[in-house]
Amino acid sequence: MTRQYRAVSLISGGLDSMLATKAVLEQGVHVEGINFFTGFCVEGHTHAIRKQHGDKPKRNNSLWVAEQLGIKLHIVDIVDDYKDVVLNPKHGYGANMNPCLDCKIFMVKKAHEWIQQHDFDFIITGEVVGQRPMSQRAATLPVVARESGAEDLLLRPLCAHRLQPSKPEREGWVDREKLFGFSGRSRKPQVALAAHWGIEEYAQPAGGCCFLTDANYTHKLKDLWANRPSRDYELDDIMLLKIGRHLRPRPNFKMIVSREEGETNFLEGYKNQFVWIKTASHAGPLTILDGKDISDADIELAAQISAKYSKGRNEEAVICKVARPGEEFREISVAPLPEEIPPAWVL
Repeated sequence: MTRQYRAVSLISGGLDSMLATKAVLEQGVHVEGINFFTGFCVEGHTHAIRKQHGDKPKRNNSLWVAEQLGIKLHIVDIVDDYKDVVLNPKHGYGANMNPCLDCKIFMVKKAHEWIQQHDFDFIITGEVVGQRPMSQRAATLPVVARESGAEDLLLRPLCAHRLQPSKPEREGWVDREKLFGFSGRSRKPQVALAAHWGIEEYAQPAGGCCFLTDANYTHKLKDLWANRPSRDYELDDIMLLKIGRHLRPRPNFKMIVSREEGETNFLEGYKNQFVWIKTASHAGPLTILDGKDISDADIELAAQISAKYSKGRNEEAVICKVARPGEEFREISVAPLPEEIPPAWVL
């Protein structure tokens, strides 16, 4: 009997990885998916929290793609292991703090370790030559294969015809003729292939699936590091950078101010870790203060700013609940900040 070969596919939740996986499944290969959780993923976080994104599906796209394809998905937490990629990328950053080439090498390396541990034969990715300016160029695709250790066990079904045959192709584990030769940034070939296979719903690309590609996010991350003893982070740090308005009215602390009910509910979970402020006499935001040596004068200023974002912004006084971690709240009365929020405070 002919042995059924087994592959693991890196599932990002986007169309490319969906199609690449489908191309190999069509050839009778047993495929399982793998998704690496870094903490910087875009999809599923702010969409789930904010009502503003009510028109978007509240789902993990990687899990959804795996379900549509009928394959098992392994979600692997790499938050701690990934730190060195973010902090010390060998190949540098992209336009923002995105270490895209190092990221791809790291994830393929992790996938290669996984197939060795689980007795799988090769790795699938949805990469397309020329689609990403940093990690998916003709010059960098071989770098990913080499530095990850995957070498020719890495199969890129969507652009295979533009690359040297991988081991799965040479050995006949997959039929190279049934793979593709896509290239460039145009999505038309992928959309056409999806239509051919009857795939009508898929996540739309929106500049990448990682917050590190976002200029506003990376500005806040740089501010975090500039005000910490070292360039380090915990999962809570990077999750909070995705939420609310961030302001630094004084060097020793910053404010995270909720913008709507969903963010208020999310920040409720951090009240035991941070100084917090909640407008009481008028509808308004929940604010947490992240910093050191936060004085009562700092809290009063932050309450004035919070009141500025409340329904009482035009009133003479707003009552706010305030508390330090582990303490019962007390109420203070403040006048909303009279002037506009200085742009220099806004992160």
